[in-house]
Amino acid sequence: MAEPSPSSANGTGYLLPATGPQGLANYPHARIVPLNARTIFVSGTSSRRADGTVAGCETTPDGTFALDCGLQTAAVLKNIETIIRGATDGKCGLEAVVDATIFLTDMKKDYAAMNAEWNRAWPDRAHAPARTCVQVAALPGERLNVEIKCQAVVIE
Repeated sequence: MAEPSPSSANGTGYLLPATGPQGLANYPHARIVPLNARTIFVSGTSSRRADGTVAGCETTPDGTFALDCGLQTAAVLKNIETIIRGATDGKCGLEAVVDATIFLTDMKKDYAAMNAEWNRAWPDRAHAPARTCVQVAALPGERLNVEIKCQAVVIE
């Protein structure tokens, strides 16, 4: 059995040994949250901006939308960072995320771009959140192709 990875701001990651099945991105097989932590539940978050526009969405000449999942994912993660910083009076950010669920409207087309942004946010899988990624038929708005909900911890 593998040893837990070193503790970080989001608890302790657990990684299976190299002989076990490995994930496709930077995330541990599990995260262990310390007993002295408070949990923040972050609602599904998109790449919407305060002015109502959507990062990673351009209107084409024919009135349809060209969506860039990489740009949208980067904006989603920035929005989540802002939410967590606000909820913790600036004490925590993305480093506090322990678990995330990612919703994509087109897994085949958008997974690689989303995953690249995820790996930029968490370059070390030992400190990354646990993660699930699923394809959904639609998100609340045709200008969106990715949404993320997550839980973060504040260790006291």
